[in-house]
Amino acid sequence: MMRFLKSFYIHNRFFWYIAFLAACFVLSYWLSFIYPIVWLLVYVLLAFFVLDIYMLYATPNAINATRNLPKKLSNSDPNKLEIELLSRYPFKVSISIIDELPVQFQKRDFEYRMQVQKGQRRIFEYSVRPVERGEYVFGNLNVYASSPIRIIKRRFVFQKDQMVPVYPSIIQMQQYDFLAMSNRLTEFGLKKIRRIGHTQEFEQIKEYIKGDDVRTINWKATAKKNQLMVNQYQDERSQPIYSIIDTGRVMKMPFNGLSLLDYAINSTLAFSNVALKRNDKTGLVTFSKNIETFVPAVQKISHLNIILEKLYNISTEFSDSDFGLLYAHIKRKVNQRSLLLLYSNFEHISALKRQLPYILAIAKKHVLVVIFFENTELETLISSDAENLQAIYHKTIAEKFALEKRLMQRELQRHGIQTILTKPEELTINTINKYLEIKARGLI
Repeated sequence: MMRFLKSFYIHNRFFWYIAFLAACFVLSYWLSFIYPIVWLLVYVLLAFFVLDIYMLYATPNAINATRNLPKKLSNSDPNKLEIELLSRYPFKVSISIIDELPVQFQKRDFEYRMQVQKGQRRIFEYSVRPVERGEYVFGNLNVYASSPIRIIKRRFVFQKDQMVPVYPSIIQMQQYDFLAMSNRLTEFGLKKIRRIGHTQEFEQIKEYIKGDDVRTINWKATAKKNQLMVNQYQDERSQPIYSIIDTGRVMKMPFNGLSLLDYAINSTLAFSNVALKRNDKTGLVTFSKNIETFVPAVQKISHLNIILEKLYNISTEFSDSDFGLLYAHIKRKVNQRSLLLLYSNFEHISALKRQLPYILAIAKKHVLVVIFFENTELETLISSDAENLQAIYHKTIAEKFALEKRLMQRELQRHGIQTILTKPEELTINTINKYLEIKARGLI
């Protein structure tokens, strides 16, 4: 009985029927001849009420629904989810699907309606866009079925408390991986970098063909073969590259629902995949007031899973980051000259100058790229028209902050440090471009 009551719901159309009968009873006060007709309609409604209950409850396991979730959701990307529904009713039914989405989405009005024919299987797709990493718990998958009479609805409940983790942007990583293999990088902002000179990692000796660099002619091999032979070189491989992520309070700032820390994490995952595919070693360091994560640089595709798991568990510390501790850790743990990508943020030039001695000390031994962010909300304010004194004041202050960002970039470049000043949404593209540029110029 309790199961019946929990699944039994009144259809909205039933209340319209009741309202119509009530209006007819009121009208019969003046037109008495319709009074018995109204009572007849009441009995007809009761008969259809009982018939509707029988139609919906007579078929056992009448509806079967499954929510198909991936093993992992990708942070900051639209993730497609699928609901598969099968009706065993011997008649056409109207279906209303209400999926209880995780609390992180703050969406309480999810509903999808469809018509399902006798014995038909339907598949319904929808997408969700998480903006936080962590565990997402999907509640009940509620399916409400109603017959063509539409007086009552029967509720079916499936898959309560289904959990799926949200990882750093796997979709973004796969996207750049695919583009790298298909040579369509320029369509998405990745530049073709002109190679300066050549690296000194020898690959093979081959016959000279028109267009080869005459400076690479191997005269000893030429004398032996009695024809021109040249040395062929390749990009230096297995170079150590570390992504260093500042998890201090400066990385908590949100843009488009995503924190700077998550932008850095997504970029690190996509970049690490590209670097590994190009046969370089990749590692990871995260720090704030302590060194939280250190993953030594390794050249294995399976190493990407270790980096992914470490990135999944990173959280923002609400404290100032200790760059002195970072310098000491790198000096002790990273002995080989490496490419270091430092993801951080500086809002004032005074904040940069406090950390500049440690940044310069790191850059003496390694190729350091300091990556920090433009405040895109300030750019919107700067480009808007100032219509009153207060707006002029706000626009002037915004221009001052934007200028300071460029002064910080120039200050770092003056000391010979590579920099990336980027909008958060363009971080991954600009990071990969800088990596390709450094490799092409042979700086490491």
